[in-house]
Amino acid sequence: MADLYRDLKIGNVTLKGNIILAPMAGVTDLPFRLLCAGYGSSLQCMEMVSAKAIYYNNKNTEALMEIHPDEVPVSLQLFGSEPKLMADMARKIEDKPFAILDINMGCPVPKVVNNGEGSALMKDPVKAGKIIEAVSGAIDKPVTVKIRKGFDDEHVNATELAHVAQESGAAAITVHGRTREQYYSGTADWDIIAAVKNAVNIPVIGNGDVTDGESAASLIKKTGCDGVAIGRATRGNPFIFREIRQYLMTGVSCDRPSRQEVLDTILKHARLQLKYKGEYIGVREMRKHVSWYSAGMPGGAKLRGRVNAMESMQDIESVVREAFG
Repeated sequence: MADLYRDLKIGNVTLKGNIILAPMAGVTDLPFRLLCAGYGSSLQCMEMVSAKAIYYNNKNTEALMEIHPDEVPVSLQLFGSEPKLMADMARKIEDKPFAILDINMGCPVPKVVNNGEGSALMKDPVKAGKIIEAVSGAIDKPVTVKIRKGFDDEHVNATELAHVAQESGAAAITVHGRTREQYYSGTADWDIIAAVKNAVNIPVIGNGDVTDGESAASLIKKTGCDGVAIGRATRGNPFIFREIRQYLMTGVSCDRPSRQEVLDTILKHARLQLKYKGEYIGVREMRKHVSWYSAGMPGGAKLRGRVNAMESMQDIESVVREAFG
């Protein structure tokens, strides 16, 4: 089993491990990334950032790009549809302390897709290649690409996109085994991840339906992928990185966190949210996180009602201690 957990070389960056926090808008902010790094994630992927927003010096975007020394190595994810603008903005931000720049070609959200960005680029491999080539030629840091199985079941072209990415200078590729039309429904197709792995020489990171150590090991064994990116299963569960790491190294599952550890982690998460975002925003963002941490607990509906009424750190302490104490 031990060989399933290994260092992962992406361009001139070597990750100590191959378990990656996948980028998620509204989730993988600085406080959450710090928690995941503490539990053993090998690479923290940031929320996606718009190249246009960087160009217009958007204040919120500047905050999105903040990186803490305790979370490195970090992958900053950029999205856009104009090769020159993407390259110029990559060059503009290259001095920030991220290790890897990822290009988003997988986001399924309509407002992104309707702009010809995110997973819409899977419908235009020529343009996708131009973007990757322009960005990888503009900076010295490794450039990676996140794609899906295809746009829909009639256009499954992940292997073609992976070829394009490799030929255009990408140092690695992450494949989510669902089409854009699927969003996050149904089952991820691991066969397409295996097909991509067989089609290219650069590292391939598998993404989709990894929820624990056993599924992470199965994905690596079935597809031959070089690393695993975990997205939705991390919500309310930064402990998953410790669990997957141990399973990949030993084949043995470690215990789930105690109620006390969950309680301590929620309060640490809340303090980080308030530190970086202030009480008003921090508390409101913690509402969804507390709901995720407490998913499946007895009396969950009642608890969620209380969570959604939280207005202060004192409220968070009170609600969480009562639920987990």
